[in-house]
Amino acid sequence: QVQLVESGGGLAQAGDSLRLSCAASEYTFRGAGMGWFRRAPGNEGEFVAAIAWNGAITSYANSVKDRFEISRDNAKNMVFLQMNSLKPGDTDVYYCAATPRPHSTDNREYDTWGQGTQVTVSS
Repeated sequence: QVQLVESGGGLAQAGDSLRLSCAASEYTFRGAGMGWFRRAPGNEGEFVAAIAWNGAITSYANSVKDRFEISRDNAKNMVFLQMNSLKPGDTDVYYCAATPRPHSTDNREYDTWGQGTQVTVSS
């Protein structure tokens, strides 16, 4: 089973940038669709971005489109989320997740999740 470890979260001011990283173990990473989700305590996971197993397709939530960019490095088993023009509304815990599907934006189709990394954006 794929195991995921996120890093790169922290404190930022509005307008700043942060880059989240997700390190995956297990050789099956290369065939897995990958996604980033965020969830504040008490809320359901919100889709942020997803990338297909081969990087050919990317999808974004409307709230982050044109500000965030998802990418992956299959040689290093890594997924990244570049977050630009951060807003206080982006404050949340961000989770990296893997799906056995080639690509998905539905959190119900993801079966492996990291522990999450906190992103806090002040105004």
